Amino acid sequence: MKQISTRFSIAVHILSLIAVSPDECTGDYIAGSVNTNPVVIRRIMGMLKKAGLVDVRPGVGGASLRKRLEDITLLDVYRAVDVIEDNQLFRMHEAPNPACPVGRNIETVLQSELREAQSAMERKLAGTHLGQLVERFT
Repeated sequence: MKQISTRFSIAVHILSLIAVSPDECTGDYIAGSVNTNPVVIRRIMGMLKKAGLVDVRPGVGGASLRKRLEDITLLDVYRAVDVIEDNQLFRMHEAPNPACPVGRNIETVLQSELREAQSAMERKLAGTHLGQLVERFT
């Protein structure tokens, strides 16, 4: 079973770490905390920077949040790191048999349910800000 990209959880980890330990947040420090390659961290930091969530200091290293914790929702992070393709969490299988009554109608019937499920998840993410998580880490 394919899962949502780990970029989301890594991005939340990075942002939380910057909030908790702002003076120590070099790429190597973050990579050690996440337990991944610094290249992965740099790629995700670039996405977070492009989304306006962090400032990155090249050369000396380090990063800082561009917004208050209360102003960064999990939905902001989710969208920043391109977790899904074409803004669709669920992908339909390709080319069902149009001669079959199920194959002919599966996408139409299932898509509204899947859109509703995605909307519910996005509402939940929008209702949680980073500050609520960081409170639990300290």
